[in-house]
Amino acid sequence: MSLSQVGYLVPLNQNLEEDTSLSKLPVTDGLNSIGRNNIPVSDKRLSRKHLTLTAYADGSANLVVDGTNPIVVNSGNKRKKLNSQDKATISAGDIIELIPGHHLYKYEVLGGEKKGSSVNTGKRYSSGGRKGNEVSSGNEGSGRNSEPLQNRVETYDQERGRNAVTHEFGSSQSIEHSSAEAIRHFHVPNYELPSTFRLLSVKGLPQWANTSCVSINDVIQGDILVALLSNYMVDIDWLIPACPALSKIPHVLVIHGESDGKVDYMKRNLPANWILHKPPLPISFGTHHSKAMLLVYPHGVRVIVHTANLIYVDWNNKSQGLWMQDFPWKDQNNPTNGSGFENDLIEYLNVLKWPEFSVKLPSLGNFSINPSFFKKFEYGSAMVRLVASVPGYHTGTNLKRWGHMKLKSLLQECTFDEEFKNSPIVYQFSSLGSLDEKWMAELTSSMSAGISEDKTPLGIGKPLIIFPTVEDVRCSLEGYAAGNAIPSPLKNVEKDFLKKYWAKWKADHTGRSRAMPHIKTFTRYNGQKLAWFLLTSSNLSKAAWGALQKNNSQLMIRSYELGVLFLPSSIKRRGCYFSCTDHVSPSEDSSREQGSSQMCRTKFVTLVGMNSETAASSSEMIPLPVPYELPPQPYSSQDVPWSWDRKYSKKDVYGKAWPLLI
Repeated sequence: MSLSQVGYLVPLNQNLEEDTSLSKLPVTDGLNSIGRNNIPVSDKRLSRKHLTLTAYADGSANLVVDGTNPIVVNSGNKRKKLNSQDKATISAGDIIELIPGHHLYKYEVLGGEKKGSSVNTGKRYSSGGRKGNEVSSGNEGSGRNSEPLQNRVETYDQERGRNAVTHEFGSSQSIEHSSAEAIRHFHVPNYELPSTFRLLSVKGLPQWANTSCVSINDVIQGDILVALLSNYMVDIDWLIPACPALSKIPHVLVIHGESDGKVDYMKRNLPANWILHKPPLPISFGTHHSKAMLLVYPHGVRVIVHTANLIYVDWNNKSQGLWMQDFPWKDQNNPTNGSGFENDLIEYLNVLKWPEFSVKLPSLGNFSINPSFFKKFEYGSAMVRLVASVPGYHTGTNLKRWGHMKLKSLLQECTFDEEFKNSPIVYQFSSLGSLDEKWMAELTSSMSAGISEDKTPLGIGKPLIIFPTVEDVRCSLEGYAAGNAIPSPLKNVEKDFLKKYWAKWKADHTGRSRAMPHIKTFTRYNGQKLAWFLLTSSNLSKAAWGALQKNNSQLMIRSYELGVLFLPSSIKRRGCYFSCTDHVSPSEDSSREQGSSQMCRTKFVTLVGMNSETAASSSEMIPLPVPYELPPQPYSSQDVPWSWDRKYSKKDVYGKAWPLLI
């Protein structure tokens, strides 16, 4: 058996049993031409090159009909006819009829089992009426759209991320085996959800890969009275139909970072009860990049911090993350002191300078919607801290209020286990700024802050940058179109000093190796344990994190950003589960928690480490669905980081080169 062999095409008789009179056709990693030359039957309806099967090492395969006669693909209970030049994705167990009803071959993967498949039988069109696969992927640094991309993702690859492997699990499964689909076991009770975050669902992935994942309609739901939507890009032509609940909200404020031309279009097409606001940008080259929602309900407020633009591709085709927690109205007769989370939130909202507006909330009264309004909610149960960036030259007491200096100040207040001394750090993001070694040392110093249990500093951690390669983008669910959302120019990416940092985007355990990351995360880890974890809108840039100036007495930031920081803490479980939308009794598990008043120290672990670490720990181990593999795998000598202003002639999974011709 060749090391590159993926599987076989096994000949079948009409009873769908193996026809042992014919030889199996080996399928190897890469292109496999199937036709009259390698099928020992006399049938002139078979072309010499009847179809091309492109197989990958993980067992996934794409086929293109090269001959003049149609073929049929049987997947599950579906039988689809493909004409010349039609494409399909097949998986283990699927049956190909080289001529409809004749010459049946079953695709078998070495060591694999059946997964989903999909078939594309028609011409594809993008939003502008363009034929073919030219896609304008609506993300930072590019044009937007496009709903037709859904068809491409679904018809190209229904079954999973590229390298995901399916296993059958028995009662004696090992941790190593279960890690292959670790997200399958990510089930968090409602009362624990604010302690972790969730990934957004990705279309085209198998059901296991979207376990405990969310869509926009899982988040924006219920009897919402006021909505504040903060984002960079907003496609109202997609957003309003995609999220029907928005049409029922009496008051909607959209805080955005769109260009003037797009704003003019939005104003002409917005519902009358929507207000648009673009925060001031006092320093050139800055953006409003924060992605968050504040949803006011009759019983409280829902705070959401996430990584997706309000556009189709971000909520359907990419690796993204989202945190949310609901908070009740304060008891006005017994007001409480503010919390760290409340201070973080109100300080940030004050800088946005949106136009105040008045509302009448049924059974609650008249209110002015300004930053102070959001002091009316009880945030004492918040499970995270906010780390925001706002544009400006920050000095004095403001120096540690924003950007990487805010992160540093929060880490300095925290005590970590000794195992995190000098432990490594991950920077994972989707756009790379123009960096230098001095600033990288500055950022690493902030992210290395904190003390260990023996009261000594944790020490400087070695950072690695997880970033997609050219090959990752080419073979992704979207093909090269995914590169529109990874807007890193060659001049930023090719700097020699960065070479020691590059590490691979590998996300088999969440099924997202081929769902390109738009999520941004920063973390310090040891094995599968996490000292802390930040989910944020911030890319790796001075504009987002800030750069120290004037002998470190001033921090200059260009952009608005927002993230949530998960820190280990000693908390008193008070049965504080609260939901703005659930009007049912807490679960049995939650009820048990309500009866507990013990202090509990929380720690964090990846999904891969859930079984081993939680079993061995006396602390409460909170699983975080970190989508990529830890420890990261450094680039090989053949790996090249993606840059969007280079030409790539090698065709992607849709047969396209880069840049896409539109």
